[in-house]
Amino acid sequence: MNILILGSGGREHTIAWKLKQSPKCETLFVAPGNSGTALIAKNLPIGVTDFKAIKDVVLTNHINMVVVGPEDPLVSGIHDFFLADEGLKNVAVIGPQKAAATLEGSKEFAKEFLYRHNIPTAAYQSFNVETVEKGYAFLETLNPPYVLKADGLAAGKGVVILEDLDEAKTELKSMLVGAKFGVASTKVVIEEFLDGIELSCFVLTDGKNYKVLPTAKDYKRIGEDDTGLNTGGMGAISPVPFASQAFLDKVEAQVIKPTIDGLQKDNLPYKGFVFIGLIKVGDAPKVIEYNVRLGDPETEVVLPRLKNDLVDVFEAVANQTLDQIEIEIDTRAAATVMLVSGGYPEAYQKGKVITGVDTVEDSIVFHAGAQEKDGKIVTSGGRVMAVTSYGKTYKEAIKKSYQNIEKLHFDKMNYRKDIGFDL
Repeated sequence: MNILILGSGGREHTIAWKLKQSPKCETLFVAPGNSGTALIAKNLPIGVTDFKAIKDVVLTNHINMVVVGPEDPLVSGIHDFFLADEGLKNVAVIGPQKAAATLEGSKEFAKEFLYRHNIPTAAYQSFNVETVEKGYAFLETLNPPYVLKADGLAAGKGVVILEDLDEAKTELKSMLVGAKFGVASTKVVIEEFLDGIELSCFVLTDGKNYKVLPTAKDYKRIGEDDTGLNTGGMGAISPVPFASQAFLDKVEAQVIKPTIDGLQKDNLPYKGFVFIGLIKVGDAPKVIEYNVRLGDPETEVVLPRLKNDLVDVFEAVANQTLDQIEIEIDTRAAATVMLVSGGYPEAYQKGKVITGVDTVEDSIVFHAGAQEKDGKIVTSGGRVMAVTSYGKTYKEAIKKSYQNIEKLHFDKMNYRKDIGFDL
């Protein structure tokens, strides 16, 4: 089987690494890919939302399956594009159709879905440029901190949490009137703040059946002790030690099952991953957000713990036979630590030479913002590489990752030294 993965991050390198292990995977393509995917697949220099170029590549290379990594092509309707095209409609696409992808494309749509299906979540209201004053009034009814979310896709940067009421009002104005996040903040969702500990839950569905994958916890802030600016993710561990079986049973009954049932009731066609961002408040799970694809860097700890042939699993998703698959999970823990460019998540330089990758032992290096140039691997993004390790416990896994990080180097390399230490 010929398979195409769309995307260029650590998530896509991990998916490629996992698919490549299948005897069914004949030729693997990644568009546009990175220096890591180049080692195990054929990179194609096309953008993830260039549907015409993707179509040409699929037809030319007789591709049987397309695995969509990032959210943009899903929200833009790549699955619908394939279904509507005579030459493409029989190609399996792993990722939901456009209507269902709105769960990530619009925070307001997601909140309405949660309320409609009685899935526990924070109280909220949404506002636009005409209703800014009402937004101020709603903020006054809440206790700090204040949570403001740009409704649309803002590359993970559209959520602001503030302690001060006046600052929250100023921020609301800058998002709506000043278009701080462009079209993403033409609407803003204001939520009550939930105090608890966060985790990520991953579910794979074929539109009828679903399978629950391992939980993970990621670390979003740039600084130790969860301080500083939000990032795309600085590290992750799996499984989550504070998620007991009793709690996970609640998650399945109160969140996962009503989500999958809700997709069917609302006629939202879905074949792919549902990423559920949860917060554990006391012993109760509440949904913070939905993503319509795997998270990054959670993918780097979740997929390495999946023992199944991933091509088999994806075929079952495409054929709606997921109920016939028994998911097997590695009992070991996994941990990943992300190496980032100096200055990230603000301005940073690219093109720094990365050394030491070939000296890493007993860990897996997943490339993210890295490319090959003149025979060398150089930085090409903010989040550069993820170092993933297994261990009997998450502490052992983290220790291994940190030991291997000492062998890696690029100018101004930065990483968090405290992944998992809060647990």
